[in-house]
Amino acid sequence: MLKDNLTAGEARRIALAAQGFATPRPQTPINKRQLVKLIDRLGVVQIDSVNVVCRAHYMPAFSRLGAYPREMLEEIAWSKRRPVFEYWAHEASLLPLASQPLFRWRMQDAHDGVGVWKGVARFRRERAEFIEKVLATLAMRGPLSASELGMGQKGEGGWWGWSEAKRAVEGLFWTGELTTVTRKATFERVYGLPEKVLPPAILEAPTPSRQDAHRALYLMAARAMGVATARDLRDYFRMPVEGAKARLAELVEDGSLIPVTVKGWPEPAYLDPAAHRPRRLDAAALLSPFDNLIWFRDRTERMFGVRYRIEIYTPAHKRNHGYYVLPFLEGDALTALVDLKSDRKAAVLVVQASHAGPRATLATPVRLAAELKLMARWLGLEHVRIEEKGDLAQALSKVILAQA
Repeated sequence: MLKDNLTAGEARRIALAAQGFATPRPQTPINKRQLVKLIDRLGVVQIDSVNVVCRAHYMPAFSRLGAYPREMLEEIAWSKRRPVFEYWAHEASLLPLASQPLFRWRMQDAHDGVGVWKGVARFRRERAEFIEKVLATLAMRGPLSASELGMGQKGEGGWWGWSEAKRAVEGLFWTGELTTVTRKATFERVYGLPEKVLPPAILEAPTPSRQDAHRALYLMAARAMGVATARDLRDYFRMPVEGAKARLAELVEDGSLIPVTVKGWPEPAYLDPAAHRPRRLDAAALLSPFDNLIWFRDRTERMFGVRYRIEIYTPAHKRNHGYYVLPFLEGDALTALVDLKSDRKAAVLVVQASHAGPRATLATPVRLAAELKLMARWLGLEHVRIEEKGDLAQALSKVILAQA
């Protein structure tokens, strides 16, 4: 019989196992099936355009599976026979294609201007003729980016200074009337009509009720997290507060979730009944700032006892750990924070600062160095260079130099 309470360590290991960190990385080259299986397991992979190290959506698979061809993810995401699609889930995200019907309630909300989507609906009403012209142009000419449309006024502030064409196609993307066909080299989204991009079986799949879709998404989130509070579950797919309590109660009632308490957690939690409960883990992985495991910073601090923030928008003199900082997962702890940059011209992965976490050990510099070298090779960089900044820098530099 399952216990109704967990220690903090048990909860942490359950969460790590659910996220794919309890099993060793494959020793053979990664194939597409493994990559698709991982995306199915996570339920969502956040997309981000920041390319200081590499774009964030490439990182979760590297963290869990090791070095794999990045073009493989591009093929899975944006080829003609894709098993995933792009939509607004946690943020802009890649999602298993089968989950598309589960987000139609959000598409409808965007169309109707519910909550945060009021601006989308207002633009649609005020520029209805323009919207129809955009759709007609895409139907006639095929997939286009906003810049290729060449329609409407240029950006004058508005949504991040977007042009009218960009506002139109993004709004139609959120309502589900357009979808992503591919991404250009500049990472600009190319839009197309769903009936020209998505399989008929997906488009013709019945639309679940809002309540059924929410239950399914909460269950997907719970399976991806193993154990989580209500706030954790809501954050995973950015679910609304309204109705959350009722949907979770229904999942508890039918046995899909088990209420638990976790020592040290101020809020009650929910456990996936099928969650794996490893006694120990031997993970070693660098994590993107937008990795599913750590993207909800409150949960990260609660589980790992480390206060982690991305400081891109923080003035340099106020940053604690650096510009683009990646946590290092070692075992079941975050033992280091490293500020990384890919110097592609010099073919060097630069560690601009390195700081030890509260659970760092004598082995941390050695394991971190191995992971940095693996990342450099994966990114096509030839060397790792350690800058003399941070309390871990000296020890890490000695290991890197000794192994050179």
